[in-house]
Amino acid sequence: MATLLFERKASAFAATFFLVVASSQGIAQTIPPHAEGLSEEFISVPIDNGSQVGVLSRRKGTASPSRLIVLLPGYPSVVRPAMANNVMASSQLTGNFLIRARRHLANDQVMTLLVDCHTSIGSICTPSYQASRDRYRHVKSLIEAAKKRAPSIKQIYLVSTSAGSISSAFIAKYGQSEFAGVIHTASIDPTAPRSYAELNNFDYSAIKIPQAFIHHIDDPCRITGYNYIRSVSERYRVPLISVSGGEGFTGDACAAHTQHGFKGRESAVMQRILRMVSGGSWNSSRL
Repeated sequence: MATLLFERKASAFAATFFLVVASSQGIAQTIPPHAEGLSEEFISVPIDNGSQVGVLSRRKGTASPSRLIVLLPGYPSVVRPAMANNVMASSQLTGNFLIRARRHLANDQVMTLLVDCHTSIGSICTPSYQASRDRYRHVKSLIEAAKKRAPSIKQIYLVSTSAGSISSAFIAKYGQSEFAGVIHTASIDPTAPRSYAELNNFDYSAIKIPQAFIHHIDDPCRITGYNYIRSVSERYRVPLISVSGGEGFTGDACAAHTQHGFKGRESAVMQRILRMVSGGSWNSSRL
């Protein structure tokens, strides 16, 4: 996972450089593309000798959203957001698919909650922690804090990508009726060499709420192969939305700017998720 760690550091450096230059020149910081149109607030909940933090995002001018989409980003799943001008100005994981495209989910009925890793975990949100009941408790505490700030919320959905699919699987299993549905994107293949073992023999039928996979058919990452997810979809009868196309692919196969991160299809994928959580079909299809 060295290449993914490199991308995280590069993304953090670029964001920090932008802030330093803007400050040194005495100019107003512009809103970064990933936060366009959003009004965001930082949330921190003290729990278990540390804090569970996250970023609550809503479309500007939204009064009473009814649905909350909880975003569980990929490796290393450590965000550490920095806020400025009422948005997340930078983070250690800005390039991640869910983070850079979250603005496509927010509308008058839907807001998002970007979940960081617990502050006691360190620089990598370990797969064993992501599969634990502690992770579930920590995320639940953040959700409860978000609901206090947006009391109109009636339904809560989990959406993950890549390594975050460990969290979405286990949180959905532990939480069950607390969530209206769960969507795993670019999910982990635990049978691949040097992959994460936590999802080995995971019983998706144990999740009784609506769920679906979204996966690019040409995902080049060795631990998120499309064929494996298709077999899981068939075995457990979980709907699979198969994505094709895209453009501007760069970087390592498992990084965020290839088919693995739905590069060039971000808006289409997010709009599909938005339709699903807004009462649309959860059936298998092509996108």
